[in-house]
Amino acid sequence: MLDKLAIIGYSGHAYVVLESALSDFAIIGYCDTKKMDHNPYGIEYLGNEADPDFAFNNDVKFILGIGDNNIRKKICSNLSHRFDFTNVIDRSALVSTSVIIGNGNFINKNVCVNAQARIGNHCILNTGSIVEHECEISDFVHIGPGAVLAGNVKIGECTFVGANSVIKQGVKVGKNVIIGAGSVVIRDVPDNYIIAGNPSKTIK
Repeated sequence: MLDKLAIIGYSGHAYVVLESALSDFAIIGYCDTKKMDHNPYGIEYLGNEADPDFAFNNDVKFILGIGDNNIRKKICSNLSHRFDFTNVIDRSALVSTSVIIGNGNFINKNVCVNAQARIGNHCILNTGSIVEHECEISDFVHIGPGAVLAGNVKIGECTFVGANSVIKQGVKVGKNVIIGAGSVVIRDVPDNYIIAGNPSKTIK
């Protein structure tokens, strides 16, 4: 019997999570601040998960269908003690058996995570991204489609790595960093920076 899964948030990114989850979970519905007019998968609206009276069976697992790192973090700060979050890993993803991975993560189609990497909680590894050996990804990180993290890269909490970016081996990226799409990062990046370009330069 498949585990029951509810998705928190129901729009573009949630649709991607839902499609990857279909093979391994029984989708019982979605939670959001309101019932959506657009329901392309015809799943049930379960209510607003932030409502103190929101009720669910103890056998239901949850995943966040929200792409924004800071919103995911905010929701989890209020709900993590109540909900059983689980990982959704697309069957096409290649994840080494030596990888250490937390809870509430989404690993999308054709992602590769290699030996001894460590993934925190509530991260997104988006379509076709590559996380090489011994990388360390902190909580609430979003690795964009096609991005490549070479070996021993470290990514701080709530950082966003844009699509098709490349981060050189051994580079350390701080917290709350935004890396623009297509960037090539060859040096360490402090907390709270916005960088872009090839090679990457500070934008803000």
